[in-house]
Amino acid sequence: MKLDLAIKEYIIALSTSEGRAKNTIESYTRDLNTYRAFLNEKGIDDTKNIKDTVIAEYVEKLNKKYSNATVNRAKVSIRNFHRFLNFRYNFKDPSLNLTVSKGEKRLPIYGTKDEIERLMSIFDDQDPEQLFEHCILETIYGLGLRVSECCDLRINQINLESGFVNVIGKGNKERLVPIPEGTLMIMRQYFSNVRPLWYKKSNNRFFINHLGKPIYSEYVEKLLRNSIIKADIDKHLTPHKLRHSYATHLLEGGADLRVIQELLGHSDISTTEIYTHVETERLKDSYMKSHPGRNLGGLKRNGK
Repeated sequence: MKLDLAIKEYIIALSTSEGRAKNTIESYTRDLNTYRAFLNEKGIDDTKNIKDTVIAEYVEKLNKKYSNATVNRAKVSIRNFHRFLNFRYNFKDPSLNLTVSKGEKRLPIYGTKDEIERLMSIFDDQDPEQLFEHCILETIYGLGLRVSECCDLRINQINLESGFVNVIGKGNKERLVPIPEGTLMIMRQYFSNVRPLWYKKSNNRFFINHLGKPIYSEYVEKLLRNSIIKADIDKHLTPHKLRHSYATHLLEGGADLRVIQELLGHSDISTTEIYTHVETERLKDSYMKSHPGRNLGGLKRNGK
């Protein structure tokens, strides 16, 4: 089968299957397009000519340029693509020897409570544009949302009276998230005082810009980068790291891990458990800084 047709058919199959998030499909598409470009450079345009040695050469090329996580993601995309062709057409699978290493999970970066407070305090809520920007960041942090979930919020998902949001997450899974009091106040201000000024017909998105248009993740990422500079925060915070901050602060406050799992929309508790490691490291660091005997080893080595 021609490579172009095979990839196209696979992506269509992914798009029509249940439980596949839009971002996941986009990642697979990018990975396979890069894979196809490599194969075309090798003069390969038919799946029957793809050998395991060619895949190994491609992976070696990726290893020289990208992180382990990125290479692993590409391996998964390639392996699942060939498994699909094997299952549907009984084509020989050249990716059988392709292994994906789990690797060591890195602890997520997050903002401290003080840093989040500084970030949110830079906005002048009397100014419509700044209130709008403040509300976006408050909503992501205060509800622990993915940036896509924030951008896609519809008015009918939000109950500003009861203080709950029905979030539609990955795979169209729904979860009910309570709105903290401080975040609720900002959301009400934006919805009552700013959104009506910018509203255009037939737009039910909660967040719209001054042109009445929806917001997208690129806008939010740029907004946060600029806000971090203004707040003088020396840390690379992203919208997703605001979500990490939300989870970490809940755990610090004594929230049950299962509750945090539900609020974040994690299907597997093991994904949520990474935050217990964050809290453990924080406590360990605090202990080592404050324990009166932390330098005893050094004193003994000096003969005292």
